[in-house]
Amino acid sequence: MTTTTPPVTLDDVRDAAARLKGVAHRTPVLRSRTLDALVGAEVFLKCENFQRVGAFKFRGAYNAASRLTPEQLARGIAAYSSGNHAQAVALAARELGTTAVIVMPEDAPPSKRAATYGYGAEIVTYDRYTGDRVAIAQALAAERGLTVIPPYEHPHIMAGQGTAALELIEEVGELGAMLTPVGGGGLIAGSSTVAKGLHPGIRMIGVEPEAGDDTKRSLEAGRRVTIPVPHTIADGQALHTPGELTFSVNRRLVDEIALVSDDEIRDAMRFAFERLKIVVEPSGATPLAALLNGRAGTLPRRVGVIISGGNVDAERFAELCGGRG
Repeated sequence: MTTTTPPVTLDDVRDAAARLKGVAHRTPVLRSRTLDALVGAEVFLKCENFQRVGAFKFRGAYNAASRLTPEQLARGIAAYSSGNHAQAVALAARELGTTAVIVMPEDAPPSKRAATYGYGAEIVTYDRYTGDRVAIAQALAAERGLTVIPPYEHPHIMAGQGTAALELIEEVGELGAMLTPVGGGGLIAGSSTVAKGLHPGIRMIGVEPEAGDDTKRSLEAGRRVTIPVPHTIADGQALHTPGELTFSVNRRLVDEIALVSDDEIRDAMRFAFERLKIVVEPSGATPLAALLNGRAGTLPRRVGVIISGGNVDAERFAELCGGRG
């Protein structure tokens, strides 16, 4: 009888947590009586919009980058991202005394591009609808001797992202369900590894925008499915296929995927601003949107939510919350 070792384990996440201690923020957990009453459960919101770079991505990026050899760090890092991973790698590189080259789509939010540049990274742009960001990054890495740190398709990335869920459970105790956004699948892979490892009966619910339901389709098909590049306000979830490593975890540990519309995401962003007094970007608001619109079905008494980020500029935020975006 043979067994397959999973790409990430609970011990890997705990090791990442030790590595991130004093470097990443231990982000707050917020509560809202209004939200609890609306959804009929006690909801615990892990607010990664307060993380360094404004999103959970710093956890995985730093965990991966900090494990490179001195020789690799001396040559520099490459990455590809629509925004949050770009900023995370740029900051991790700066913290570790190296340089970063980031491949970003031309239509990435200007605020995310500006922040990435502000952390000291070089930016190379491409057309997300015709270009291959992985191939571009790999070509740059080969030409310059850089090490590529992917946004989700790496065990150290998944382990780092899982530290947010580890902190949440350490702070609030056992949960009956946990909701996280799903893009490439790294956050929910790490979160599921932690949650199921600590409390096997927990229900893990991923949330995708309706236009970007590649993971939902893939789980239903039992294999990775590719869809056209989605058009959605949730730019961090505008992917066309799940990662291979992340899917190998998620097909074992994720119980279901809920879908939300762009209008529901806008409403959730507005709710978070008006009721919770926090700014949440579209991708970060998808789990809240699922809760507010009953997309997660009947809920247990205690529910955890990963609010993945808050990187949206003021003009875009006003457009989206005003219904004009």
